[in-house]
Amino acid sequence: MNRYGLVIIGGGAAAFSAAIKASELTENKLSILMISAGKLGGTCVNVGCVPSKYLIEAAKHYHSSHTPLFDGVTPKGADLDFGKLMESLRRFVDVMRGEKYADVLKHYPNVELIEGRGSFTSPHTIAVETGDEVEFEKALIATGSRPAIPNIPGLEKIRYYTTDTIWDMDTLPENTLLVGGGAVGLEIGQAMQRLGSQVTLVEVLDRILPNMESEISSTLSKILADEGMRIMTKARVVEFSRHGDLGQAEIVTNEGRQTIEFDAVLIATGRKPNTDRMGLEKSSVAVDNRGFIKVDETMRTSSPNIYAAGDCIAKPLMLETLSAREGVVAVSNIVEEGSAAMDYGAVPLVVFTEPQVASVGLTEREVVKRFGACSCRVVSLKNVAKARMTGGRGLAKLVINPNDGRVLGVHIVSPNAAEYITEAALYIKYGKTLIDIVDTIHVFPTYAEALK
Repeated sequence: MNRYGLVIIGGGAAAFSAAIKASELTENKLSILMISAGKLGGTCVNVGCVPSKYLIEAAKHYHSSHTPLFDGVTPKGADLDFGKLMESLRRFVDVMRGEKYADVLKHYPNVELIEGRGSFTSPHTIAVETGDEVEFEKALIATGSRPAIPNIPGLEKIRYYTTDTIWDMDTLPENTLLVGGGAVGLEIGQAMQRLGSQVTLVEVLDRILPNMESEISSTLSKILADEGMRIMTKARVVEFSRHGDLGQAEIVTNEGRQTIEFDAVLIATGRKPNTDRMGLEKSSVAVDNRGFIKVDETMRTSSPNIYAAGDCIAKPLMLETLSAREGVVAVSNIVEEGSAAMDYGAVPLVVFTEPQVASVGLTEREVVKRFGACSCRVVSLKNVAKARMTGGRGLAKLVINPNDGRVLGVHIVSPNAAEYITEAALYIKYGKTLIDIVDTIHVFPTYAEALK
């Protein structure tokens, strides 16, 4: 039985950042085995960040080519070959997987890769479905997550897409039913709408992006509706059926029961951890009631020599950049115990719709609960010169500590919000105040001026 200093189960952002950091900290002397059951790169490069942003940018270009913005400038209107677009998207994903993941391992001779599913046989051993069994001093679980499929009668009788499988689509549906009003569903849904599919969104809660500030949700909802998306909130799909080439969904709303026909349905109702079928019960690693692994601030699990990182752990956000940081924190503590800790207080989140939604820190509700009041400020982009020039719509909201003026949260819906939300994260991370924002000279004209 081969023995390794570190065994990493997984092949995504958390796994790769961990392998690289561990190698750097030990000058490539630590023996590392990576066990990966899926495509290298995990969710982000294969079915998440990369293909979704590619589709979003393509849809934005197509939409802009048909939408007049300035008097005297007439859009020519680009043609669309959806099948060719999706083929180019898949090629781009293949290139990125090679450049950012597969090729990287060539530079780390101390890292060995085995393709296959790994399963714990004890707190110190792992069996791989290839037949290998290995022993480890320390292990890192970074197995990621997969789409959670709701239990809706009739769903098994129709062909449906998830946020993992929609990238195989080659024909643009005339009518798309989107189940779920979260970030990824909205990104793909708007792209499909802009490319020419009529999208109907069904969300069981009272608004899209239910965890965001209400101003953010309502503003984005209005913009998406103006582009033609049909948004149904407080609505639930209770049954699916197929009639010829079309699918049907029975939907219950406050106005009663409705039937909607569709060519394609996208299920975007959250994700579940890939922690089943890996023998966690034999490793002494504890999980919560949804199967997510419990970790402390050093990323250590309930089993002293086993750590976990990425979307398989219990945490507030699922982000590629966050998973990468968790992988770094985990192996930093594996190499030198107590040397690093995770801080989720200033993690920026972006929804890549157009306009983009960006958020970092606490919400108004959280601040009111903590301090009894919130010194909140909201500015419409109507008051920002750059937005007035370009037709940008949205707002920026600052959540301020009512006692000392410190910035505790920043929430934005704006074009290019992803490009300046990190500024807000720095204000929060380093305890800066409202006056610090005002005293910081901002470039004019920019969308970032909304913060000032």
